[in-house]
Amino acid sequence: MTVSTLVPIIVGVIFLLLALRLLLSGGMLKAIVRAVLGLSFLAASAMFLLGGYDLLTYKRLLVEQPVATLQFVKLAPQRYRVLLVQVDGEEHHLRLLGDQWQLDARTLRWHPSLASIGFKSQYRLDRISGRYADIIEQQHGEQTVHPLKISPYGFDTWQALRQVPWLQEWVSTQQGTATYQPMADGAVYEVTLAYGGLFARPINSEAKRAVSGWR
Repeated sequence: MTVSTLVPIIVGVIFLLLALRLLLSGGMLKAIVRAVLGLSFLAASAMFLLGGYDLLTYKRLLVEQPVATLQFVKLAPQRYRVLLVQVDGEEHHLRLLGDQWQLDARTLRWHPSLASIGFKSQYRLDRISGRYADIIEQQHGEQTVHPLKISPYGFDTWQALRQVPWLQEWVSTQQGTATYQPMADGAVYEVTLAYGGLFARPINSEAKRAVSGWR
């Protein structure tokens, strides 16, 4: 667990304890004030706790690291079965339509002053989708998009941070990243992530043949 994950959880617990103390204390004259403050602390506690829990779904972003491998089996023209295995062993068995695959990720990049005290950049693989080589097919063909991770209880820390402009000085959520390559029967790709973004590398002959023919 990184500092950037631990801090909001600790703050959330503090707000929860303050809320309980206010809500459970007695006294008729100050009951309304205590209730308002207690509920405010309770709301703040929920926000920080859910935010910290959501950050647990992110992985630490190093200088450059492998994040996933993808293996493809052709089922029919423009129809593929894909096995996506993340670096932690999490597997996704999916079907994609089209000629190419696209993998999207989101990143959290902290200000250097926060990074120096333990706030490490993090990433989360967001979704995988199928693409068509022909622009008309891309506009009108059947689309396939699969989420790879959903924020717990619907609280999306990445989106919440994007709504607070002054926080962008301290944590950047503006940079998403994506990579795409052609699909082919038997093709295997390795995807790595660095500060420059996602990069897909063909690692067997089928993938290399598909990439050389595509370009």
